Amino acid sequence: MPLRRPSALLFSLLTIASFLVGATSVQAQLLGPVQHLPDLQAPGAGLPPVLSTPPLLSMDDLLRGSLSLTRKLQIDVLRRSESRRVDVDPQGAPILRGEFLATGLFGAPLDAVRALGFSVDRATPADATLGLDFVVLHDTRARSTARAMRALRQAAPDAAFTYQHLYLPAGTDDVAAAATSATPSSNAPPQRVGLIDGGVDPSDPALVRARIERHGCSAANPSRHGTAVAARLVAGDPDTLYAADLWCGDAVGGATSNLVDALAWMAREHVAVINISLVGPDNPVLAQAVRAMIARGHVLVSAVGNDGPAAPPLFPAAYPDVIGVSGVDARDRVLPESGSGDQVDFCASGVLGSGRNALRGTSFAAPIVARKAAQWLDAPRAGAAADVQRHLAGEARDLGPAGRDPRYGNGLLSP
Repeated sequence: MPLRRPSALLFSLLTIASFLVGATSVQAQLLGPVQHLPDLQAPGAGLPPVLSTPPLLSMDDLLRGSLSLTRKLQIDVLRRSESRRVDVDPQGAPILRGEFLATGLFGAPLDAVRALGFSVDRATPADATLGLDFVVLHDTRARSTARAMRALRQAAPDAAFTYQHLYLPAGTDDVAAAATSATPSSNAPPQRVGLIDGGVDPSDPALVRARIERHGCSAANPSRHGTAVAARLVAGDPDTLYAADLWCGDAVGGATSNLVDALAWMAREHVAVINISLVGPDNPVLAQAVRAMIARGHVLVSAVGNDGPAAPPLFPAAYPDVIGVSGVDARDRVLPESGSGDQVDFCASGVLGSGRNALRGTSFAAPIVARKAAQWLDAPRAGAAADVQRHLAGEARDLGPAGRDPRYGNGLLSP
């Protein structure tokens, strides 16, 4: 079913105009002070400042809403700081330079690809667990992204190739103290819940009672974004948190294959509800992994992103049966940067802290919904995604126009 998009051109133009002339606090709300820009590109990373002022957007950006100020800056900072490792695909989405994903690649075409200078990572745990058929290819000849993709498609025309996309946090990452605001919230039985994000800090006050099972890194590499999301997900209770770190302290992370591997780990651990506060483009390998997880009875809750109401949908929130979450402020007003469309199933508070230094974004709304979903589902089972959505819809408080709408979804879910 096509995604609905409300007419929001005027809103987008006014918001961006206000940003550029400094008439409002949009810059502070979306990005925090300029000196914090390096923190936006990935959890746990500390890149040197490379932008003194926000880049001007083209009229095409204004009309299409393809990238919000926040995500455009994330991508620009990451590309400039890690130009040897990061590129963009034809649509402007960030990718790992020289890495590609392939499905249906075997036999003589695989040999042909190797002969062209591509090394091949064969079976991964994700392959065995989720039944996927994909390999990761590395270009050893340092060709441009376009040349490498052309070479692959010519060598194996019956295989399918895509980019190693990078998925970015769906919220600002400016103030570590905001993550510590959660306090023990209930006497409910301990839950098992999953998180795919940056690393989490077990010493955070909201996490000290939790048991944390880690995946993806040989050592703990706490990030402010991952810790803030985990704090809302656990909310001070003695839950078991299955935390997959996609960055491991590196400036570059969130790769598609690592995201799929994290999902496969959650499947092996039988984690019923998984929070993903990351956003990016549609990727066929990730789409297969999501379908496999839903079919196995898992529930995926994902932030819809902060590209604004006129922007195209972001993934994984926009995949069928994933619970997409938008954000609201302290007065239950939808955040102006929050995504909009059929992918929005519910909304929740998207603000941590207060004032100019508050953490803000749909990243921090999604874990509220995931926590509630985990109260309904303690183990994966067939049809769980649809059942949990129905249960949550019964709890939600309707906001905006009567009934489901593209900004608030089925309504507000509160902690």
